[in-house]
Amino acid sequence: MAHPVPDLIAKVGGVWAGQDLQNEFQREVAEMLKRNNPRVFPGAQPVSFAKKHLDELKTQDYFVCEKTDGLRVLLYLTDDGQNPPVTPVAYLIDRRNDYYWVDRLRFPHHENNPTYSRFHTRTLLDGELVEDRHPDGRTTIKFLAFDCLVCDNKDMRERPLDKRLAYLKAYILKPYTAWLKDFPAQASQQAFIFDDKKTEFAYSLQRMFEEIIPQVKKLHDQHILKWKPPHDNTVDFLMHIEWATIKPDLGDPDQSLQHDYDSLPAGIGLYIYHGRNMDYSYVADLYLTSAEWDGLKLRGVPLQDAIVECFLEDTTTSDGSSSKEQPDGPAHIKRWRLYRMRDDKDEANHISTFESVIDSIQDHITEQDLLNHADAIRAAWKARDARKSSRPPQ
Repeated sequence: MAHPVPDLIAKVGGVWAGQDLQNEFQREVAEMLKRNNPRVFPGAQPVSFAKKHLDELKTQDYFVCEKTDGLRVLLYLTDDGQNPPVTPVAYLIDRRNDYYWVDRLRFPHHENNPTYSRFHTRTLLDGELVEDRHPDGRTTIKFLAFDCLVCDNKDMRERPLDKRLAYLKAYILKPYTAWLKDFPAQASQQAFIFDDKKTEFAYSLQRMFEEIIPQVKKLHDQHILKWKPPHDNTVDFLMHIEWATIKPDLGDPDQSLQHDYDSLPAGIGLYIYHGRNMDYSYVADLYLTSAEWDGLKLRGVPLQDAIVECFLEDTTTSDGSSSKEQPDGPAHIKRWRLYRMRDDKDEANHISTFESVIDSIQDHITEQDLLNHADAIRAAWKARDARKSSRPPQ
């Protein structure tokens, strides 16, 4: 049976490593990160931003960068395991913890000679694949790196994020860019454009909002805080379908009701993951229009128990009216709507993730709320810097 490859990874020519080689790589990466379970995705998991995190921004050093709508992946740089001279190889790791080989990706070592004979190996970068669409219809796929977890088998995670980012720029991005400049023929062979995500100090929120990213953002350090406008918070659910039924033809000897796989389902339950013996619990029903259902059917993939990303829609309009009127006046209705299918995931969000998203929705932290705290965040940051350097704050 063919191994499904996430769409963006397929577009860059990613080829599944196969079970045996993947198992070997999973053990290697777990060993590099000093983790006991090689089966778990080794990247950090984001926490949805809630009101309590406003105080956290004043007590810890956070950086802010764009939350692009791409595919979260890790980039694992290793070698073919042969005797010298070894051949560098690169793998993308998706959130299923599956490994996909990408051809001709090379990352020259910073301690190199003009022939670029040495390359980074046993290096792990965190980032995401994004696809930019140009006005003329062309598309460009980029890998945007936002952290360096391991470099040449050296664990970087105990270093502050600003140091890790500086390491990423100086030791990985800079020699890579120089290599492509010296050997331009290599640029056309690269599977994607490699770059870092632009970061700012957390107190530079206004510049981030106004100059760099107009809509969706992420704040991150040793762990990741994910802020979105309140209406853009989403949850990944398992979707369990209760099929509509139809009566069989009169000539059919079996006169029991039959599943109608074509009509809009009788119900679509959304379930969240608890992590114990694959336990799931029901949260709510998904509200789906007939047109949306027709679109899902056209995808030609199994829909039962698929993972879907959903947002909580408030149907009350700005003038106080609602899509559903009650005898005593407008109703305030909230319902889960489909944002997109998550073909890259096998499991719904954990209950803890679901609860943090609900907290974020209920706290309703807006862009202006963040900007209102920017001065206090800056003052606290500068005070910490002053204490570290044993000099008065400027």
